[in-house]
Amino acid sequence: MRTSIIALAFVSLVSVGGVASAKGCIKGAAVGGVAGHVAGKHGVLDATAGCVVGRHQANKKDRQEAANSQAAAPAINTAPAAPAKQQ
Repeated sequence: MRTSIIALAFVSLVSVGGVASAKGCIKGAAVGGVAGHVAGKHGVLDATAGCVVGRHQANKKDRQEAANSQAAAPAINTAPAAPAKQQ
């Protein structure tokens, strides 16, 4: 009973956030669930922790990629051009 309640809460949290917030969660939950099951019957708890860690890592990677792409963007020269000499 307790396991089904925790699983239902986990699915509810994932579905409320939408697809964008699930990035990294599925992979982390799978790894955490398997590791917790093998380590000692803590599959659901570790799946939840894996989801949180997976989302954190995905967000950190996205921030790093955004910073790299912003740094690589060419600088736009906004200084006005000098007036041309008329003869």
